[in-house]
Amino acid sequence: MREFVIQTNEAGQRFDKYLKKLLCSAPSSFLYKMLRKKNIVLNDKKAAGTERLQLGDNVKLYLSEETYLKFSAAATGWERELPIIYLKNLPFSILYEDDDMLVIDKPAGMLSQKAKPDDISANEYILAYLLASGKLRKEEGGAFRPSICNRLDRNTSGVLIAGKTLYGLQEISSQLKERRIEKYYRCIVEGQVSESAHIKGYLHKDPKSNQVSIGAQSTDPTDKWIETAYTPIHRYANATLLEVQLITGRTHQIRAHLASIGHPVLGDVKYGARQREDISWMLLHAYRIRMADGREILAPLPKRFEHMTAVLERE
Repeated sequence: MREFVIQTNEAGQRFDKYLKKLLCSAPSSFLYKMLRKKNIVLNDKKAAGTERLQLGDNVKLYLSEETYLKFSAAATGWERELPIIYLKNLPFSILYEDDDMLVIDKPAGMLSQKAKPDDISANEYILAYLLASGKLRKEEGGAFRPSICNRLDRNTSGVLIAGKTLYGLQEISSQLKERRIEKYYRCIVEGQVSESAHIKGYLHKDPKSNQVSIGAQSTDPTDKWIETAYTPIHRYANATLLEVQLITGRTHQIRAHLASIGHPVLGDVKYGARQREDISWMLLHAYRIRMADGREILAPLPKRFEHMTAVLERE
């Protein structure tokens, strides 16, 4: 028999979802059968699986040790998939951290989430950091794993938010969905932009090319309404530094929306920017967020912006 007491990270979720994480290799039919037969009980009572777990609830699994190890997250060794993290040499900067939330400055070139099973993304680095620092225990990984709440393109740097607890993940995700977290980016675009603007349109995604296009009208049921606001910060002879507010958050929205009005992001060849040998990563950075409670978290501009600014001043 195995016994578990529900901790902060597990409270608030449905019992069946908790079990699917705890016994991640078990088919759903097996879990519901064990619930019906009272081989899995909640607070010593028969459960349906739809119950909402509360802090301190008691879960008992009347399963053989062989069966438990066969199906449990512990048997998968999920932590072995994580990179080794040295706390004095993290591959990202920590911008903010509390009990429920971690905000990092993701470098350009790092995936936010895995695209392929063998990828190492910001998500894995964050899990490795939390394990190395003792803020996440291996035994907790089966029932809940911290995860990022927003996504940045691989070549976009800046503010990336992760929920450390179930409450944090749900609360931040809710605030993002309801647009109660304001997101601001800095980018350098081709051409001179003299005035602020709030532009709108429909975004169409081509899954084959992983590229999007912007139109004034919707041409497909899958098209998404988008809104982007921007303000020029500094103008150069042939380029402009912008602050962009991402009002809606869609795939490649800033890149495609600015390109659609003739101002592609420098280095973003995919969306029409000219090829330049002096640009390694496109000049797009998730610069700051304003939380629903008014807190602001800022990721300083990376060195590539400083370098390009010096180049543009000479042009």
